[in-house]
Amino acid sequence: MSEYPDILYSVAERIATITLNRPDRLNAYTDRMAASLKQAFADAAQDSSVRVIVLTGAGRGFCAGADMNLLQGIQSSGQREASPVIDKDLAPRFTSGLGPNLDDEFGDMRRFAYFMRTKKPIIAAINGPAAGIGLIMALYADMRFMSDKAVLTTAFAQRGLIAEHGISWLLPRLVGPANALDLLLSSRRISAGEAREMGLVNKVFASETFAENVVAYARLLAETVSPRSMAVMKAQVWKSYFQDFGEALVTADAEMPPSFKWPDFKEGVDHYLQKRAPNFADI
Repeated sequence: MSEYPDILYSVAERIATITLNRPDRLNAYTDRMAASLKQAFADAAQDSSVRVIVLTGAGRGFCAGADMNLLQGIQSSGQREASPVIDKDLAPRFTSGLGPNLDDEFGDMRRFAYFMRTKKPIIAAINGPAAGIGLIMALYADMRFMSDKAVLTTAFAQRGLIAEHGISWLLPRLVGPANALDLLLSSRRISAGEAREMGLVNKVFASETFAENVVAYARLLAETVSPRSMAVMKAQVWKSYFQDFGEALVTADAEMPPSFKWPDFKEGVDHYLQKRAPNFADI
């Protein structure tokens, strides 16, 4: 059996690619997939050869939402079965040690808050339809790139459900409350163009060159900027949701002196002056 059931995991050129791997079901989400995702992200977070994480789907879909067999089981019993036990040692592996600590704000391991605590940037490469919990998964990523042929939907209202798993917190912060309520209440499908227009995704690429464009951007992060800088900045941004402006300034002031002492600061100046490619330290 695969070390990561229901997903594929590979590392190349400092990029970890995590692929939801149930293409015959449009990568519908299962509890087994949830356990594999946590393990893969924990491994990527701790692997010094990884600088960027790309999350995508196998085949023609990103993630069609929760597997219908799971939903039917909930319908029959009136409650969701307990998720598989996750290794108790996994949670500490997401503590970055770089930038402000996010354990209190994003310590919940039941869904995807560990994305925020992962010290590597996470790109959701939405290669095809994303619905329900599949869309939520993408919202927890740091950035979202979308194929021009993909579509998105929240889907919950059409199933008689509510705004699940933190989407009521994430979505308004990305697109504003009016757009968030539109998407949640109507459960309508939105195109890549509309998603880009409302700020739900960062970039839209043609389906024919989607994978190549995602990898090109991931390489930009992996090869040209400091991994430590990215880790600290990521933590600063997610922490800022729980801070006022003054507190964010205090955090920045506290993070500056360590950055001056880190080898990447010297390398950042040297490679610019010497007009060569940077050689930043791994984390």
